[in-house]
Amino acid sequence: MFRLAFRNIFRNSLRTALTLAAIVTGVIAIIISGGFIEDVFVQLRETTIHSRIGHVQIFRRGFNEYGRREPARYMITQPKVVVDLVKSIPHVQAVMARVNFSGLANNSRADLPIIGEGIEPGKEAQLGTATTIVEGRSLQDSDAFGAVIGEGVASALHLPPGSFMTLMVNTPEGALNTHEYEVVGVFRTFSKEYDDRAVRIPLSAAQELLFTPSAHSIVVLLDDTGATDAVTEIVRARLGPLGYEVKPWQELADFYQKTEALYRRQFGALQAIILVMLVLSVASTINMVIYERTGEFGTLLALGLRQRQIFKLVLLENTLMGLLGSLLGVILGIMLASVISAVGIAMPPPPGSSIGYTATIRLVPWALVAAAATGILASVMAAVLPARRASRLQVVDALRHNI
Repeated sequence: MFRLAFRNIFRNSLRTALTLAAIVTGVIAIIISGGFIEDVFVQLRETTIHSRIGHVQIFRRGFNEYGRREPARYMITQPKVVVDLVKSIPHVQAVMARVNFSGLANNSRADLPIIGEGIEPGKEAQLGTATTIVEGRSLQDSDAFGAVIGEGVASALHLPPGSFMTLMVNTPEGALNTHEYEVVGVFRTFSKEYDDRAVRIPLSAAQELLFTPSAHSIVVLLDDTGATDAVTEIVRARLGPLGYEVKPWQELADFYQKTEALYRRQFGALQAIILVMLVLSVASTINMVIYERTGEFGTLLALGLRQRQIFKLVLLENTLMGLLGSLLGVILGIMLASVISAVGIAMPPPPGSSIGYTATIRLVPWALVAAAATGILASVMAAVLPARRASRLQVVDALRHNI
């Protein structure tokens, strides 16, 4: 039965070629679209992590719920102890403390509400590989009273590198404190909203500005994003009993979660559309083949083949067709994806960002499996009704087609 089915699919080369072309096209479309979406996920994920979020963040318990109203009440009073407990964990590349503050930035002529961060410049340089310095230079550990500002802040206050600005903030005790900082650089991150309000100064300067030795968060950078979940569990086991909460980057990146969910739904809809188109295309060809082979099926029934054997024969022929088309589609899809990736696809900035990027087609196992499965499934689904009709032919009526 298998040898007969294999020989039958090559009897009419034109119809076989048309059917294979439809299957191959559908499989390639799924590979290219799936690889493109996977590349969007990877690039968006790494950009989100390496702009400022990091892989894991540690807070005092309650900070994320109530810290916006009372940030001073939920500070990490001994950040060095937390850093020492975390930095020995495998895959941890760097551990850095941050202090958050808000206030006003003044250029001696105008004020601008800002959100500020006190950072450790040396460690942040390892994390912020997706942050671009558009003017000046990065903040360094030796910049005791230096600052880097977002592109929007620099534009609003006309603060080029080398100029000075004054920050005015409230301390945790409620007092008002001000200090002057030299702008050493202007940066751009993935988030335009953040760049329009962000000011970053050294951690020691921020703690002096707020009159506190504490920190609001501890950021952990890993050497492998795939180890995030494992490291998160270890950190939770160590710090959870001490009153800290640990959040991986997925829980902090709300934009990424919504974007991934949207793209997953779009890819599922695209896959369903391709499946329906393949079923209709292959079914049309099979119906014509069944009509042309009516006399042949009548002869087979007259020679003693049972109806279920005719059904199995037609189904097997189209399953083999689907396997062959899917194999060719995967091979050609991989070749086409490699060519497109070598050239690159220039993409505009995503919503809420001012940075474009170059997309590629990532060859991931799930996309290849989904593409091959769709091609095979479409062939089998398209063959069910024609195979059922062929198996129920009346022998006498079918034999008349041989005249």
